Amino acid sequence: MTDLLYSETEDDLRAAVRSLLTDRADPSVLLGRIETGDPYVPGLWKALAGEMGAAGLLVPEKLGGQGASHREAAVVLEELGRAVTPAPYLTSAVVATETLLGLDTESAPVADLLAGLASGRRVAVLALPLSTAPDAAPHATERVNGVADAALADVFLVLRADGLHAVAADAAGVEPQTPLDLTRPLATVTTTGASGVRLADAQASTAAIRRGLLAGAGLLASEQLGLAEWCLEETVRHTRTRYQFNRPVGSFQALKHRMAQLWLEVVNARAAARAAADALATGSADAPLTVAVAQAYCAKVAVHAAEECVQLHGGIGMTWEHPAHLALKRAKSDQIALGSTGRHQDTIAALAGLPAPA
Repeated sequence: MTDLLYSETEDDLRAAVRSLLTDRADPSVLLGRIETGDPYVPGLWKALAGEMGAAGLLVPEKLGGQGASHREAAVVLEELGRAVTPAPYLTSAVVATETLLGLDTESAPVADLLAGLASGRRVAVLALPLSTAPDAAPHATERVNGVADAALADVFLVLRADGLHAVAADAAGVEPQTPLDLTRPLATVTTTGASGVRLADAQASTAAIRRGLLAGAGLLASEQLGLAEWCLEETVRHTRTRYQFNRPVGSFQALKHRMAQLWLEVVNARAAARAAADALATGSADAPLTVAVAQAYCAKVAVHAAEECVQLHGGIGMTWEHPAHLALKRAKSDQIALGSTGRHQDTIAALAGLPAPA
């Protein structure tokens, strides 16, 4: 039976990441950064990826990483989700890293790039729209809209007709877009005419990209779980201290029922997200199905939790100064990232042999 409980190592990792984010990326800092148009907190990625070693969790030790698994990476994403942290962890340390691990790691260009990503010295981003699903057929293109965290990348993984290429970011064109979620900036990336290092042929590249997207979708569920947990905890805290008619509003039966229902959804989301992380970590044959289940469920829970957080905070929940709106925007953005809920439900039906009604 799959063990979904957190290990002592995972608990220690969680405490370290949470402490770092509390010190350097609390809501007041984040809101201030967003108002400047640059949400990334200076020095945070260096501390998280390099000094803490979180960027190398999925990279084997012989390639310069930590040799951990998707379970540990999922814990990091839970904490990043709780704080709605602007950081290229999902895009670089998970999707791009897993894509490279799906190639020939004995190749010098692949090994060197993996070592750079593991140390936090480099940031790689797969030049595909954030909305690309794991089972999608990626197309070779030189101009891509909706690329997440492109502003921090120093190398883009670009799919061309002859395979996957590593293209230096300063050789590409990056045009910022205006996203719903201001904590995960999007951009249009143009690599027409930009030279790059070919990493693999077309067939191997497609398989590697699908591996990277599958890992990203599976661990995105952990980000959604962390976000939902924060929304529930913050809502409970607020309703305990907010009084009406000389009573905490959280004591009103209607509100208690709503929060209890949300707690049940979060518990179920935790099971789904942990199952997806474990399936990826163990290389389970059921990983595509487990990931699709996690995404189809956790995306909805995150959005519901964020909506309840905004509403049950009353007037303050609708203000810019309270971070509830950041959680809602991240949840809505994540709902279509790496495949929409409907896309994952279709995947579940196909994998489980459940044909759609005629």
